[in-house]
Amino acid sequence: MIITWDDFEKIDIRAGTIIEVNDFPKAKKPAYQLTIDFGELGIKRSSAQVTAFYAKEALLGRQVVAVVNFPPKQIANFFSECLVLGVYTDKKEVVLLQPAQEVKNGWRVG
Repeated sequence: MIITWDDFEKIDIRAGTIIEVNDFPKAKKPAYQLTIDFGELGIKRSSAQVTAFYAKEALLGRQVVAVVNFPPKQIANFFSECLVLGVYTDKKEVVLLQPAQEVKNGWRVG
């Protein structure tokens, strides 16, 4: 599907720093509950299926890239407020996207 530039501009993709990571035992697939600081946009939470490559401790302080303008999505007993972006491997495991160098939380991807 081809989209227009106007379509792309509707997607608000920002950099943020993970400030809290919790297990998510009620998720259907292995996942963590992430709390992410997006600077002036505030704190948002996300369910992320990134357990294959990332221990909880390794995620703390890591910058990630996420779509921040989706409506909240209920996953089990948790409301995910943003979509952390990653690349799927051939086994459907997720490798997180992140800035090549540290940037200010909340800076927009374009």
